Amino acid sequence: MFEKFAKDAREAVVGAQEEARRLGVDRIGTEHVLLGTVRTPDTVAARALDRLGVGRADLLAAVRALPRDAIDADALAGVGIDLDAVRAQVESAFGQGALDAEPPRSPRGHLPFDTAAKKLLEVSLREALRYKHRRIDTGHLLLAVARLDDTTAHRVLSSLGVRTEAVRESVAATWADVPVG
Repeated sequence: MFEKFAKDAREAVVGAQEEARRLGVDRIGTEHVLLGTVRTPDTVAARALDRLGVGRADLLAAVRALPRDAIDADALAGVGIDLDAVRAQVESAFGQGALDAEPPRSPRGHLPFDTAAKKLLEVSLREALRYKHRRIDTGHLLLAVARLDDTTAHRVLSSLGVRTEAVRESVAATWADVPVG
């Protein structure tokens, strides 16, 4: 699938790993892919979000504002585990804040994509096919974020007041100004 990625989309995926590492997590989530799409100001995603009044600093602040375990809670909920219930049980046995004792570490080496981030990459391909584009650029990645409303990246956009339809319109307007792929 990566052979269909345009240069900006490949750089966004590499940037997603750097964003995850910078934020001290051990896997790449949808929020890191979203941050990767705007690392360079001239990408389709960065231009489309700029049209909506959202910059890289806004996205980064929204990601950092997420509760540290909110991202993990989403992943665990997907397999039927309620993180709040686990936290309550651990704290009742070991004391308040027992799970917060270890500071986050910056992982080294390759970071894997979580399930939602993998799905985002797959949906970006579907978006390219839907628009009959031969290459996937950061606009397709942003459209996938908008489409997958159960992801952390989608919640980040929503927290900034960005609606799915506004993303679609802005990406289309950006493509009208900038060639696809």
